[in-house]
Amino acid sequence: MRKLIVLMMIVLFAGLTICTFAAAEKAEDNYKLYCFQCHGTKGSGGGINASYLTTAPRDHTSAADMKKLTDDNIFTAIKEGGVAVSKSTFMPPWKSILSDAEIKDIVKHLHGLCKC
Repeated sequence: MRKLIVLMMIVLFAGLTICTFAAAEKAEDNYKLYCFQCHGTKGSGGGINASYLTTAPRDHTSAADMKKLTDDNIFTAIKEGGVAVSKSTFMPPWKSILSDAEIKDIVKHLHGLCKC
């Protein structure tokens, strides 16, 4: 009986680990698909569209800048667009493209980019 419980715990842990890894991988893919044009593939704000914008895209690799933002602020900016957080009107709302869960995963991904 004890071995069965241990085995079930191992399987549960492995499943959670795989799901967490898959969510992180999907968040990185979504970032590269929807955000890199302005924020760059590394997140430093130097994407291919950055030079055409009147407001420089946020540098997601800057721990100092990213620590000033709450997760709710970041989530709202992604979901509702820059206007919703008094930032650039050029940042579109992604609410019709990304689910709330996907946006939350991108917020976590941003913490990884800035290592904060």
